Amino acid sequence: MIEIQGLTKSYRTGSRRNYLFRDMDAVFPSGKNIGILGRNGAGKSTLLRIMGGIDYPDAGRITSNKTISWPMGLSGGFQGSMTGRENATFIGQVHGFWGKQRKYLLEQVEDFAELGDYFDMPVKTYSSGMRSKLAFGLSIAVHFDYYLVDEVMSVGDAHFRAKCEHVIEEKKKTSNFIIVAHSMGTLRKNCDIGVYLSKNGIEVHEDINSAIAKYENTGKKNSSNVKKLIRHKA
Repeated sequence: MIEIQGLTKSYRTGSRRNYLFRDMDAVFPSGKNIGILGRNGAGKSTLLRIMGGIDYPDAGRITSNKTISWPMGLSGGFQGSMTGRENATFIGQVHGFWGKQRKYLLEQVEDFAELGDYFDMPVKTYSSGMRSKLAFGLSIAVHFDYYLVDEVMSVGDAHFRAKCEHVIEEKKKTSNFIIVAHSMGTLRKNCDIGVYLSKNGIEVHEDINSAIAKYENTGKKNSSNVKKLIRHKA
């Protein structure tokens, strides 16, 4: 179970403070794969970063009795002057991989990321897609109860996306996923329940199709309002 308690998160833009979340409460049930939906700017990626411990709220907290990954595909945590292998080695050691375990971890990351000679080149020479591949490969090589996935399945070519889908299917046998994706097909395929984020707060839907319906209906209403505004101005 993951519990959100009084979560508040804001950013200052100029003289204004914009709130993504304000005193938000929710409970994500155990043993479920969760899809997170919301319009651009609703705070989906920010919520994942807070869950993964790489961003912090203004107030409130997220608690769980399960282990939670960093967002899969997140590439901002690498040291640019170190090679992909050196970054993977360091992160592996932080998570207790030594000796034969570390060797196996590196083999898994190298095989999955398919970076070739770039695995032994500085990460600062990587494209954004290469960084995401390295991050995804490293994420799946370390076991977590919950994996956080933020649009990583849209990175790379069809071959790499198929690999991502396959490894998620395998990991779902022992772990759960919390996924942010703009593809409704991806969410329907991989998620049991849905979480809808909006300026009015958070809604936990017991069925992913219910959350998708809310997301799509809200989009239609917004589109209708824009058309009415345009006609009025004309």
